[in-house]
Amino acid sequence: MEKENSGAKQKLAYDVAVIGGGPAGMMSAIHAGKEGASVVLIEKNKTLGKKLLITGGGRCNVTNAIFDNRALAQKYGKKGTFLLSPFSKWNAKDTIDFFETREMPTKEEALGRVFPKSNSAQSVLDVLLDELENANVKIITDSPAIKVKSLKDKIIYVETDNAVISAKTFIFTTGGTARPETGSSGDGFKWLKKLGHTISAPSVALVPVKIKEAWVHRLQGLSLPDVKITLIDAKSRGEARIGKILFTHFGLSGPLALGMSQAIGEGLREGMVTLELDLFPTLDQVMLDEKLRAHLAKVQNKKWANALAGFVSPLLAPVLVELSGINPTMPVNKVPRLARLAFIRKLKSLTLTPSGLLGVEKAIVSSGGVALEEVDFKTMRSQKIENLCLAGDILDFDRPSGGFSLQICWTTGFVAGKSAGVYNNK
Repeated sequence: MEKENSGAKQKLAYDVAVIGGGPAGMMSAIHAGKEGASVVLIEKNKTLGKKLLITGGGRCNVTNAIFDNRALAQKYGKKGTFLLSPFSKWNAKDTIDFFETREMPTKEEALGRVFPKSNSAQSVLDVLLDELENANVKIITDSPAIKVKSLKDKIIYVETDNAVISAKTFIFTTGGTARPETGSSGDGFKWLKKLGHTISAPSVALVPVKIKEAWVHRLQGLSLPDVKITLIDAKSRGEARIGKILFTHFGLSGPLALGMSQAIGEGLREGMVTLELDLFPTLDQVMLDEKLRAHLAKVQNKKWANALAGFVSPLLAPVLVELSGINPTMPVNKVPRLARLAFIRKLKSLTLTPSGLLGVEKAIVSSGGVALEEVDFKTMRSQKIENLCLAGDILDFDRPSGGFSLQICWTTGFVAGKSAGVYNNK
């Protein structure tokens, strides 16, 4: 891949110009190039894929193994219907095959999440960089776009610090506003609004949750694979989900907390909300009491302070002893039945109080973006600007945690690149 040298502003012309070197941008450029178009990929950072390298904790959750297109689309809520046509062209199976056939084996983990077997996002980026080279894509890095010039519903050129780039088709893949240090600063929204597109105000999504209770912070680093969280506001018991959480020094992270963060944020804007944490969602209170009594029978001569070791994780046990309200020096065989039953109820309904969400600097993705009704999803072409395609996080989808955000990037990037390349051939 070539990188343009800095210097006096050059006038460059290509069939397709892709603005934004994230996953959607790279996928768009690859497939436009494979159609025979001359393609340039413009990235504001010094390297491509900066945000890709930090996804999934650096492991990169490339997709989710849902191979039924309708079931996959339903994961995106009501807006998922817009993805049915793109998924018919490129779905989760296509994503896995794309990387597997390029010597990057994958593995499926809990909840269908698919990762590279290397456990490294660099493996994903390496495949994309090789494909960009194979497709003869010109790379211009360290070049933020500073101006978009349009005339009569067409983009004429995009200007960077050192070049004026014209093209038959432009593809905007500039992302949302999450993790601005990676380049997702919302620049594309400003340009698209000026070009006539409707932009839903971006807000953070898939972001860790701050919790008031001090005992939560003491559990920093503890991961629980299967717990249930119910969101409760002033009016009712709301959304409830089961999944994996991670306790942190500020509150909660992990797929379940991230996936519920947007609903929690919306609830906080309307008033106070609480979370009900069920540590044993697969057991009702009677079954859980039987499980606890069976455990306590083995340690009946110990003090309550030491009784929960082996029943729950070592980090969690002392916290639960405190929360139980039972005298820690009391022998297990002296614990009253009513106290034990009260403790069972607490295990099924620990109350957490969210105090807010971490900001855009910690969000995995942001919600908001280009109104979906203004995009032709058969081609990813703008219905406002004749020679513009849109792909990736710039679109107004709500994405759950678990590889669904990247799947939008791969799918819409493929469709946008393919349609841009075909348009050039015409």
